[in-house]
Amino acid sequence: MMKSKVITVVLAASMVSGCGNESKESSGSKRIEATQHEEHQQHTLGDKREETKNSETLPSFLNDKPEDMQLIYAAAAKHQTLLENIPCYCGCGEEANHQNNYDCFIFENKGNGAVTWDDHGTKCGVCLEIAAQAVVDYSKGKSIEDIRQEIDDKYKEGYATPTPTPEV
Repeated sequence: MMKSKVITVVLAASMVSGCGNESKESSGSKRIEATQHEEHQQHTLGDKREETKNSETLPSFLNDKPEDMQLIYAAAAKHQTLLENIPCYCGCGEEANHQNNYDCFIFENKGNGAVTWDDHGTKCGVCLEIAAQAVVDYSKGKSIEDIRQEIDDKYKEGYATPTPTPEV
């Protein structure tokens, strides 16, 4: 069961639409990516937040979203330490004050176990792809440091400035 969920998460990263979903190799990719980030910056200001009683209860804004996206949100909630050490390259650091990839999915964890979710990730393929890659690699035994390096290398060109995520 866990393997099928992990595979689904990997597939979701390539199927979900949103910011940065174009291949870096596509013709005119620099302009396409710039346009996508401009559009992304416009919608980050309208991110919705919703509180649930715990991290196992997904927010209602995911009800009409694909199951793959719901699985990435659930995986993000279970991998806080990992994703807090992974930067996001969609521009949300500057536009939404995110500090790391975890912030694209969860705004706050409260002392009583409640979670305030952020719908930012539902609108951005870059956020979803980074989270999916990090969780899958982590489940395969890769270290957070190695995952961070791979993501930094993959997104250093053609994407927005990364979130100000401190090195591990």
